[in-house]
Amino acid sequence: MPTRNEQKEQRRQLILETALELFVKKGYAETKIGDIAEAAHMSTGLMFHYFDSKEQLYEALVRMGAEGTNLPQKLPYDNPLAYFEGFLKTLFSYAKENLWVFHMFVLMAQARQSEGIPAQIREIAMQVDQVEQSVKIIEAGQKQGYFRKGDPYALSFTFWSSVQGIMEQLAVSPALLEQGKLPETDWLIDIIRNRA
Repeated sequence: MPTRNEQKEQRRQLILETALELFVKKGYAETKIGDIAEAAHMSTGLMFHYFDSKEQLYEALVRMGAEGTNLPQKLPYDNPLAYFEGFLKTLFSYAKENLWVFHMFVLMAQARQSEGIPAQIREIAMQVDQVEQSVKIIEAGQKQGYFRKGDPYALSFTFWSSVQGIMEQLAVSPALLEQGKLPETDWLIDIIRNRA
């Protein structure tokens, strides 16, 4: 039987995952704290033991997304090609086991672009720029002959836009995952790979 602390952590995780799904489906402004409590099968009062407000809950999710999005920066990239291959394999493998990851990609895009997002939360989301962070890795890969010639920023933008699009499609159509429609990592790597 789980300890009291384990139960609290499980309940907190349930709130986060439930809120994430609702924020993605309905948007920040349209999602009410009562909607989240109802979907998580708990009282609104109990939810306030975990998060003081909808804004605090949303901020916790955006911070989680920012931390996850910045994770690739911590990976070694001695071999730039292996860096991208390893990242994609890890991402897709983890996302298959944790479907909320697909929603997190959507939430982070919404936090940067949607109206009505509190300014301090938007600022957290805007600090994440995977495209810019990958430019130096692509430049290194171009020098080593792994990646095609061309503007490193444009290559990074194209690669990460493809990843974002795939994650968003799987968030709205999870049946694709069940049908085995997850793209091969090589297809994405071929966007930047030097085929010469």
